[in-house]
Amino acid sequence: MSSHSPGKSPIKTDGPRFFVRYLLVKLSSVGLTDRSMVDHLLGIEGLSKTDIYRYLDAAHSFVEVSERDIKKVPTLRGKTIVHVFFEPSTRTLASFDIAGKRLSADTINVSAGSSSVKKGETLLDTVRTLESMNPDVLVIRHSESGAARFASQYLSRSSVVNAGDGSHEHPTQALLDLLTLRQHFSALKRGIEGLKIGFVGDVRHSRVARSNIWAHLALGNEVRLIGPSTLVPREFAAVFGSSSVKVEHDLATGLRGLDVVVCLRMQLERQDEHFVPNLDEYSKEYCVSERLLKQLAPSSVVLHPGPMNRGTEIAGEVADGHRSLIRRQVNNGVAVRMAVLYLLARTVESHEVGVKGE
Repeated sequence: MSSHSPGKSPIKTDGPRFFVRYLLVKLSSVGLTDRSMVDHLLGIEGLSKTDIYRYLDAAHSFVEVSERDIKKVPTLRGKTIVHVFFEPSTRTLASFDIAGKRLSADTINVSAGSSSVKKGETLLDTVRTLESMNPDVLVIRHSESGAARFASQYLSRSSVVNAGDGSHEHPTQALLDLLTLRQHFSALKRGIEGLKIGFVGDVRHSRVARSNIWAHLALGNEVRLIGPSTLVPREFAAVFGSSSVKVEHDLATGLRGLDVVVCLRMQLERQDEHFVPNLDEYSKEYCVSERLLKQLAPSSVVLHPGPMNRGTEIAGEVADGHRSLIRRQVNNGVAVRMAVLYLLARTVESHEVGVKGE
């Protein structure tokens, strides 16, 4: 398709150059071309509602890229992204790696098993050594809470993205969850504010839950933390400093009237710590079933950060049913991480490079 006016050459609007220009203009229109907004993404805590919507607006634009036949744009051509994973991951690492490649960045993966950490090098030594090679972004995953923030304090040229640190935060997972909800409720002519959100399961150890809770509080949503007292201590509500966070130890009470149910993974590696008697007992009390949702939260939708333990925290009929948004969460992971990398690695000047270089 093309359009033109008298005396002018037709302007081609269906080629890759036009799409890149359209994408960059759309992103700049939501205030995403200014690197000064944030130098790192270390967590959701402290982000404003405006910050969150900027990420979501950018991610929405990159969803369009992921749906094209050719899923690559030159927006980060010449940029270098290093993934430093001190903790095993398949889904998150693959998602970040694909996101960087789709933006035309050079990506390098460093795992603890193949790095000098095995030889006794500290986290600080590792990230300083990597920064000396002038990467634009370090994506860090670590088993210790606060590792990403610690690293960022000693880096002067590279941005840091927290890809999960201990039991602290996992900000990009929260953003992709929000994008998924935004898509769903937008189709129903609703926004993602004024919702009732329930997190069911191992809140104590869940960095996904923490990032999501901070995000929903920023949006003004009501949050319920649901699970046994060993995994959802009553005092957890006070941690977030908001009267909008409630703790419920009874599943039925917690589910009643919810708009969104987030089933959290029962971390099997922690079962020797005896937070629950055994998984069979846990599933009898807290497995989210379609029968319960139909009765207590009939219009609710369900999220799960994965990987799922079917029959333990979520029934198969729910995971595969009409209210499940789990597959859409996975699909949105790349778009959200593209948005985050774009915000942190791209400079205003490189817009013209991206368009002219197509």
